Amino acid sequence: MVGALVVAFFIFAGLYSDFLWFQQVGFTNVLTTQWYASAIMFVVGFIGMAVPVYVAIQLAYRLRPVYAKLSSQLDRYQELVEPLRRAATYGIPALLGLFAGFSTATRWETVWIWFNRTPAGTVDPQFGLDVSFYMFELPFYRGLVGFASAVVLLSTILTIAVCYLYGSIHASGRELRISKAARIQIAILAGLYLALQAVSIWLDQYVTLNQTGDLITGANYTDDNATIPGRVILAGIAALVALFFFVTAFIGRWRLPVVGTALLLVAGLLIGTAYPWVVQRFQVDPNAKSLEQPYIQRNIDLTRDAYNVNDVEEIPYNAKTDATAGALREDAETTASIRIIDPALVSPSISQLERFKNYYAFSEDLDVDRYSIDGESQDTVIALRELKQDATDNWVNNTLVYTHGYGLVAAYGNQRSVDGQPVFLESGIPTTGALGEFEPRIYFGEASPDYSIVGAPSDATPVELDYPSGDEGASETYNTFDGDGGPKLDSVLNKLVYALKFQSEQIFLSDAVTDQSQVLYDRDPSTRVQKVAPYLTLDSDPYPSVVDGRVVWIVDGYTTSDAYPYSRTVGLSTAIADSENNDQRFALDNINYIRNSVKATVDAYDGSVTLYAWDTEDPILKTWQKIYPSSLQPISEMSGDLMSHVRYPADLFKVQRSILGQYHVTDAGKFYSKTDAWSTPADPQSEAAQNLLQPPYYLTLQMPGQESPTFSLYSTFVPRGTGDSASSVLTGYLAVDADAGATDGKVGDDYGKLRLLTLPKEATVPGPGQVQNAFNTDPEVSSLINLLKQGQSKVLNGNLLTLPVGGGLLYVQPVYVQSTGETSYPLLQKVLVAFGDQIAFENTLDEALDSLFGGNSGATAGDTNTPPTDDPAAPAPDAGEEPGTGTEDGGTEDSQTGDPVTDAALKVALDEAKAAMADRDAALQAGDWTAYGEADTRLSEALAEAIALIGG
Repeated sequence: MVGALVVAFFIFAGLYSDFLWFQQVGFTNVLTTQWYASAIMFVVGFIGMAVPVYVAIQLAYRLRPVYAKLSSQLDRYQELVEPLRRAATYGIPALLGLFAGFSTATRWETVWIWFNRTPAGTVDPQFGLDVSFYMFELPFYRGLVGFASAVVLLSTILTIAVCYLYGSIHASGRELRISKAARIQIAILAGLYLALQAVSIWLDQYVTLNQTGDLITGANYTDDNATIPGRVILAGIAALVALFFFVTAFIGRWRLPVVGTALLLVAGLLIGTAYPWVVQRFQVDPNAKSLEQPYIQRNIDLTRDAYNVNDVEEIPYNAKTDATAGALREDAETTASIRIIDPALVSPSISQLERFKNYYAFSEDLDVDRYSIDGESQDTVIALRELKQDATDNWVNNTLVYTHGYGLVAAYGNQRSVDGQPVFLESGIPTTGALGEFEPRIYFGEASPDYSIVGAPSDATPVELDYPSGDEGASETYNTFDGDGGPKLDSVLNKLVYALKFQSEQIFLSDAVTDQSQVLYDRDPSTRVQKVAPYLTLDSDPYPSVVDGRVVWIVDGYTTSDAYPYSRTVGLSTAIADSENNDQRFALDNINYIRNSVKATVDAYDGSVTLYAWDTEDPILKTWQKIYPSSLQPISEMSGDLMSHVRYPADLFKVQRSILGQYHVTDAGKFYSKTDAWSTPADPQSEAAQNLLQPPYYLTLQMPGQESPTFSLYSTFVPRGTGDSASSVLTGYLAVDADAGATDGKVGDDYGKLRLLTLPKEATVPGPGQVQNAFNTDPEVSSLINLLKQGQSKVLNGNLLTLPVGGGLLYVQPVYVQSTGETSYPLLQKVLVAFGDQIAFENTLDEALDSLFGGNSGATAGDTNTPPTDDPAAPAPDAGEEPGTGTEDGGTEDSQTGDPVTDAALKVALDEAKAAMADRDAALQAGDWTAYGEADTRLSEALAEAIALIGG
């Protein structure tokens, strides 16, 4: 009894803590709906199984022949069973009912979806049914038939067992005697089972629209002309055999149902298997291209619709491969925004420069966002300074003191410092920079502790560590959490429940845990969103942004299905796998429909979760909104600041590029030939043995057809099946407008617009693998790389970016150098660029582009906060080329004062810069880093003086 009470309390504690969590976060209806629906379905499943089984057993027993003569063997069986008969009569149905109840309780969603189903407005071309039938109704009908079949089958088996045990069925030699009562009961049960199989076979004809074959997903010619008609015929035969069993229940002759059952088995072999094989082998295979064409077209159209790529704008792009002077002039805005800071490489740099204490940490892979700085959109690399606890520390420190991270770091995507460090627009502790005032404390993040206890009486001394400095000489600053971030520990029951949940008696015993204390847990933003919206599949990369004075996590949520008719099925984890994400797993992995239906935010300070209905036309989202009413906010509730940080999600884009690799072909004949299938190239930076795909990259760029550059996400294509990626030319370039671009609660018209540049088949534009190979084998580049490796330094290649500029495709790759010391970190030292088969390798992107395009690219790249080329023989910048700065006397005019500036002063500054560059080169070759730093400083000062003189 005591043990049962303990178990019951543990169960209660789990349910009660769940209720407190959902109540605090404001989504109680989500939890109670799940409890309510699961309880109802458990009762339905229990009764649906237990009652029919009980009735079958009782009927079989009560209608037994009382005076039947039994064999001695059966007599012994009866003697053994009889003492347990009453318990078995109730126990067997109850036990089966429990199994059925638990099974149906876990499938409550299928039933609730059926009750709340929403039409999609699109019909399938085979049966003319709304596609919602396949996503919402068919799974319910098949599940219902399967459950009913299991009930009838178990009832039949138990009926036969009881009838045999008590003499209703008697076998003597070859003679089998069945009592009238047993015959009626068994025949009716068998008839019900066959009738259910008839319904199941009838429903199976609709399943053909989701079956994946060698060529397409969906019904093909053989299915349309053999399989589907065959299943209709088999369903009719099964229904007829069921009728034979019902007749037998009254006339007592078993010949008809036995013959009918044999006919059904034979028909299943002939009509269900042999005939479709004959049609496929002798009619379709010799004429497949013509016969399958209409079905291929169905597959193309509905696949493109299911993955929302039916409106992709395909743009023929006759890419140039010759770098000519001034070619980038019209793309100056794009080149000025090129991101040279690689978020996958600079985390160690930011950690060394901005971590401050070892209990802080930054994510290994940083995020790309954009902010408006001085009225201009600026791509940034952003990282939160999250808490990294020492697992060996004591409970007080881990739970009460070290409770949160502090601030964030944001770096310009297109700038670097003179020595190759990121240039920060927001940094430091306390946080300062261009992002203005915001709440810097990070209580909810991807690296937050399992749980923390925060909050205290207003007169208590703060104990939660903020950051390692303070006012008036204090070494540390402390804070008390004043938000509403977790359940309160304001009662003995709550403390006991959470002491059990986290297996820590300190929660119950510690004096530091007061009535004002709150327990924060489930702090990962994805975990919080998944709990309050369990019907969503979440993007693998939540990202932080400063929005309306708060740090919030933005999480993209998808509605998915595996039942969209005629749509190609893909493995979601496979489709999104690349060199940056190769271990993601999903509950529903094989999908053939996806929509980015929800944008969610999680406040990094108090953990509050807000769900916004993003795709209001999605039938799956509409259905779930009926199940969980009032859990989503309309887009109109989004602030303009939040809207400016919403971006097109990378996982959705990866799935779409996977589909478009084959389904960019919209002609059924060409699709069948598979002569124009593409694939995503392997990441040149991944190991050859892994062959991981190149990830898509966020960039601000201007695609053909766009009026101005916009924040975008892009990927490239190479021919499928070409083997070595280093020999693959580029065949396509896919980009999507990733910027919501609106501040009035409405999404911009171009958000989510997919544009696909298709290159001519005869073009030989090198793909990423070819370009990386050219970089690695170029003699001049190799010699410079060897110089950078002096002193056992490591050279790290950054992300290889591709941009459609100058009428062709420009490749840009930052090159980092990292020494071998314990506190070393990557520094951006060089930039590689390529256009066609021409490459350049310089200190800055400006220099590299000018070198590539004959000294005059026409571009204005962004990393201008760096010295120009180290080559002392390089020509000095011509001040007279700057528009609006020339004077009649051959000098230049100061843009601020209007006073003439003599050529002599400018010449002095340039001579000093030239000498400093020579000294820096000599120091580099000698490995004298002290002298290198001094020369570099002189160079920076001389350049700053020259720029000031020419009005820069």
